[in-house]
Amino acid sequence: MSEVQMNPDLIEPPYPLQAHLGFYIVDWREDYARLELPITPHLGNRFGIVHGGVHAMMLDTAMGFSGAYTGDRDAPQQTMTLSMTTNFLSQARGDLLIAEGFRTGGGRKTFFARAQITDNTGELIATATGVFRYRGRG
Repeated sequence: MSEVQMNPDLIEPPYPLQAHLGFYIVDWREDYARLELPITPHLGNRFGIVHGGVHAMMLDTAMGFSGAYTGDRDAPQQTMTLSMTTNFLSQARGDLLIAEGFRTGGGRKTFFARAQITDNTGELIATATGVFRYRGRG
């Protein structure tokens, strides 16, 4: 597990899906977000490997957070996924998933992002690109 590198004032309580799955945000700043998820049995598919839907959710979340940073806990920015393309490349070899999201451009109403998931051995597991819409602030 990585040490949290973000402003502690920006750490939000986990929302229900986040609490259920067990991922957490360890770094969040302008145009970037990093999430980590310890691999546990309840994340597995019927073959015992992490379900692709878990990867897609982490990629989507990392990209959304990468465009939602405001630096102000009292003025959160919400985002909504308009489209997402996901590529599944490998399976985890380690015991921790690391999702990194990068805002790559956009304008006043929408933004573009890319993301990748690696594990703690460095294995590249999945990548994604997406288009997101900004929603109202807090």
